[in-house]
Amino acid sequence: MNTNNKRPIKERQQRMMYNRKYFGRGIFFIVLIVFIVFIGRFFRVAVGHKIYGVDLNKSTQQLYASKTEIKAKRGTIYDAANQPIAEDTTTYSIYIVLSKSAVAYGKKEYLPDSQKKKAAKVLSDNLNISYKRVLQILNPKDKNTYQVELGNVGKNISLETKKKIDSYHLTGIKFTPSQSRLYPNGVFASHLIGLAESEDKKLVGIMGLEKVFNKQLSGRDGINNTATDSYGVQLPGSSKKKRSVQNGDDIYTTLDPKIQTALENLLTQKQKKFKAASINAVVMDSHTGKIVAASQRPTFDAQTKEGLTNVWRNTLLEAYEPGSAIKVLTVASAINSGNYDSNATYRSGPYVIDGSTVNEWNRSGWGNITVKEGFMRSSNAVMAQLEQKMGKKTWMSYIRKFGLLRPVGAGLGAESSGNINYTYAFDQANTAYGQAIGVTVIQMMQAFSAIANKGKMVKPRLVDKIVDPNTGKTVYKSKTQVVGKPITAKTSKKVLDMMEAVVYDEKGLGQDYAIDGYKIAAKTGTAEIANSNGTGYLSGSSNHIFSVVGMAPADNPRYIMYLTVKQPKSFGINDDTKNLSTIFNPIMKKVLDSSQVNNTNSGTVKVENVVGNSVDDAKDKISKQGLVPVVVGSGDKVEKQSVEGDQTVISGEKVLLLTNGTKTMPDINGWSRNDIAKLADLTGITVNYTGSGYAYYQSIAAGGALKKSDIVEVKLK
Repeated sequence: MNTNNKRPIKERQQRMMYNRKYFGRGIFFIVLIVFIVFIGRFFRVAVGHKIYGVDLNKSTQQLYASKTEIKAKRGTIYDAANQPIAEDTTTYSIYIVLSKSAVAYGKKEYLPDSQKKKAAKVLSDNLNISYKRVLQILNPKDKNTYQVELGNVGKNISLETKKKIDSYHLTGIKFTPSQSRLYPNGVFASHLIGLAESEDKKLVGIMGLEKVFNKQLSGRDGINNTATDSYGVQLPGSSKKKRSVQNGDDIYTTLDPKIQTALENLLTQKQKKFKAASINAVVMDSHTGKIVAASQRPTFDAQTKEGLTNVWRNTLLEAYEPGSAIKVLTVASAINSGNYDSNATYRSGPYVIDGSTVNEWNRSGWGNITVKEGFMRSSNAVMAQLEQKMGKKTWMSYIRKFGLLRPVGAGLGAESSGNINYTYAFDQANTAYGQAIGVTVIQMMQAFSAIANKGKMVKPRLVDKIVDPNTGKTVYKSKTQVVGKPITAKTSKKVLDMMEAVVYDEKGLGQDYAIDGYKIAAKTGTAEIANSNGTGYLSGSSNHIFSVVGMAPADNPRYIMYLTVKQPKSFGINDDTKNLSTIFNPIMKKVLDSSQVNNTNSGTVKVENVVGNSVDDAKDKISKQGLVPVVVGSGDKVEKQSVEGDQTVISGEKVLLLTNGTKTMPDINGWSRNDIAKLADLTGITVNYTGSGYAYYQSIAAGGALKKSDIVEVKLK
């Protein structure tokens, strides 16, 4: 046994005590060092707010930074009577909660099985979806489905529809609001005004004025940046940054709402009858270039998007061969260039140029006739000879002077420059009667203004002014822009005399365009349509573009109307003027009869607060401001007004005054949809609309009592 490792028991006990003592001291010193390091770190964090190079103060601010974005209101587009054509609104998307776990504060938030059939009936009655389909959606195969949606039919729901669905108090049917665009008139110069749709939660113009002026209409969102702690208290040293919201500019157009609405209704009616490939119509003030009314067919309802897939293009800006309407410019060019002799005669009938034949619409012609008679009878041969007399250089110079072959730049969107075949003598002659040359409707309107306006050619314009709603200041005001003087006043008078003869001379082709009480100057047109395969022109009586340009009053025209109808299935060459006159005559007469066209008072006023005033005093104060008071109720004092005090509005606007008595229905005949919406907001009623334009029918008669639960049917036209 080895005894070297043995120590006395006492010695071993002392040794163990010694080890424990120093082991305890080691632990103490380790803990002490850790504590000192921790205190150091704590001190550095407390004083410097940093650890491992990270700024804790900054991190905390970032963690609790609150960035509130204040959405800018997109500008409103108005007509010439200051009624909105396009404005911001809120629409809703619907979803239905099915999960029985959806309970909040002890209250059910889901649609019970017992209510699904009723819900399917309510939703199918108010949305474009069948009862069977809704019931199928409300009963998914996966019983754990939390919520369901209805697809596209459940999106962009109006406030009126939401209210109707809400009125049934079905639990589980929920709505999500979103910014949208309201087009209250439906079909109303739709391709010109255009559309704005939501992209990344922001409305963006995708066509028409909405696209051209998207930047001005959009405005700028506001921002509110604040750094707070977890309790929402602003952190010391943090700044509260703000950027005020800038609402989009408002655009005021030159469109007269009554003329535009009449034109839309008439074009819809005639399109059904004519079954034409397309129709274009424009009415313009020849002195100022203001477009009073304009539309096309096919078109679309800007509110519902119905018809949008038929034609996306603005056909007023597309090139086409105009036919005989261009003869107005041909004779004007010949007269102004000294190549016109009122007594000279030209041979009508088939006329050969370089082996190719210029044909008349009646084939045989009328023998030797003057230029005036050739104009009245719309002779192609006479116009071809007139072009040859002018010479290709002179005629081309006038084509350019009249603004053809280049964009007008009217601010309506992308437009064609036009085109021309001008290499050979036969092609050159063709252009004199509107073939072998491509023009746009807007180019023709500009050129026609020189004839109507004593030789001064004015640029067509749709935008009257742009107003910054944040300041009330007009940031842009359009002016009459004379873009050339291709002819003299003396020449324009001679051309107008010829155009008047087209209507009132027995040899003229435009006798259908006579309007009682007014003298009309006009020129008819019939253009062949090029074959899409590049081999000549289409055959057949209806395969033409029929047109008329009319100016009135004939002695000093204030208004120009230009109408084109392409490939109507219901008529041809023999009855084209009779059919076109059913559009031209009523619209031109309405324009001439109207003394208010483009003369609306565009001033603004700050509305006085009349709440608490007697009805008589309130009406008197509102009237003196140039506004129209409308009393809603049978009481003697005003409790609420549709436009709050100190708000700025356009002169002539309606201000609805709700009284302390029984709410009563006013006479809304002739009201716009916008005015009716104000009535609904003021009284809490729900309005169901049919049609577009202005009210002519109301289901609750004027003077009838109104309750919040009432649903009023309104028909517009």
